[in-house]
Amino acid sequence: MQIWLWVAVGGAVGACARFGVNQWVVSVTSWPIATLLVNAIGSGGMGWMMGYYAPILATDSIKFAIIVGVLGSFTTFSTFSYETWVLLQQGAWLKASLNILCNVLLCLVMVAAGHAIGKFFTY
Repeated sequence: MQIWLWVAVGGAVGACARFGVNQWVVSVTSWPIATLLVNAIGSGGMGWMMGYYAPILATDSIKFAIIVGVLGSFTTFSTFSYETWVLLQQGAWLKASLNILCNVLLCLVMVAAGHAIGKFFTY
């Protein structure tokens, strides 16, 4: 149960950080780059954590708080990127390509479907 609490605390930190980045970007530019910035920072952070820091963390609670909580709520794109990178490192080019294609296309289809359903029930 303690790990769940650590993930929740980390999630709050990550969500607030994401909101803060968005607010900062909106204050300095009208170009919609907040999501790109968050995804890039989160993906870099995930790679760094998994490649260097995760193996030396003292407890699973801290590891889960940072990786699942902070980075997971900051951006789930970091997890997608790391999983795809692992597939590429394993030489599984087809699986990596399908992972990219399916994630991007399915998510775009789901956004369109959710939008259509939302509009249908609004009127």
